[in-house]
Amino acid sequence: MKIDGLNIAVIGGGIGGLAAALAFRRAGASVTVYEQAEAIREVGAGLQLSPNGLKVIEALGLPLAPGGAPRAAAVSLRDYRAGREVLRLDLGRLGPGMEYRLVHRADLIDMLASAVREEGGKIRLLQKLGSVSPGARPEAHMANGDRISADLILGADGLHSVVRAALNGAAPPHFTGQVAWRAVVPNVVNHPPEARVHMGPHRHVVSYPLRDGAEVNLVAVQERADWTEESWSLTGDPSDLRAAFSDFGGDTARLLAEADVPGLWGLFRHPVAETWHGEGVALLGDAAHPTLPFLAQGANLALEDAWELFDACRAAPSLEAALTAYQKRRQERARRVIAAANGNAWKYHLAMPGLRDAAHLVLRAGGTFAPDLMLRQFDWLYRYDPTAPTFG
Repeated sequence: MKIDGLNIAVIGGGIGGLAAALAFRRAGASVTVYEQAEAIREVGAGLQLSPNGLKVIEALGLPLAPGGAPRAAAVSLRDYRAGREVLRLDLGRLGPGMEYRLVHRADLIDMLASAVREEGGKIRLLQKLGSVSPGARPEAHMANGDRISADLILGADGLHSVVRAALNGAAPPHFTGQVAWRAVVPNVVNHPPEARVHMGPHRHVVSYPLRDGAEVNLVAVQERADWTEESWSLTGDPSDLRAAFSDFGGDTARLLAEADVPGLWGLFRHPVAETWHGEGVALLGDAAHPTLPFLAQGANLALEDAWELFDACRAAPSLEAALTAYQKRRQERARRVIAAANGNAWKYHLAMPGLRDAAHLVLRAGGTFAPDLMLRQFDWLYRYDPTAPTFG
């Protein structure tokens, strides 16, 4: 189908929405992004861009290291007590063209938004979606009374997607019994360029450097019976954070001491959407497949979606055929990634000392005697190339 001259409305100015806007705009589409916030800005803190996501950044012609994003040398699994390494996945073994970057979310959003504007795409702020009507000429009905008509409406409107509900109906999420604290703190420990997962009973802490190593991103996950709102905007008490992880030693304790205003949110499991598109309407990113933060793939999946939707549209004979092909390819991939993320939590949170010690011994032996084999278990994830021609 012809993209040049297509009129596209993107609902949501996050990573997936902006990446899709940029790809379509560069192919000649008229693109407007509608964002409900008053500014395109940081939501959250750090994120890990693995090779599958960076393939899309590269295909968009953008720098792979926005904001001085360090190149990750390894993923290091560690015991919580003193930070002793259990398993080291040497990312250098992935080979040429397989970069892994540690990025501040604000820097990535800023880079994408600037590129959209430079290409002549429009970004309208304070635009909250009320409802959407699929059809031959789909419409978005905004909360301020505006009606937006387009050839294609992309629902990149996140966890609480209005577009998803219009296509699938309401699907209440399930609280996992876990909450996550987040903070960006000064790098007072000279944290090396690697992602560390500090594993403890019913809890774990992820840390990695940002912005040329000046800062460290922290995500601390705790099993907890009481419910916490699913939101990026709640603030937790730093003394509660430090008390919850008081037995974590080594560099982790020093970094947690720097967290003055940590964010706090409940972790909920959402099903992958059964229906990703209607007539003239499609979902991408968290709107289609919210994921738990246990495999560092939320942003990467959104980038994959953006490129493969664009690729389907430029290869298929019609918009309907493009959206059908897009869902067929993306849905199973998303389900596999999310299932893997769901399975990681219990592995990080082993509580029985004998079981935890035995599991760590197996991991340590695998890393010592078969490091390539330990890394190759992620080939299906990291070596997936969403920019490889697949449609048509």
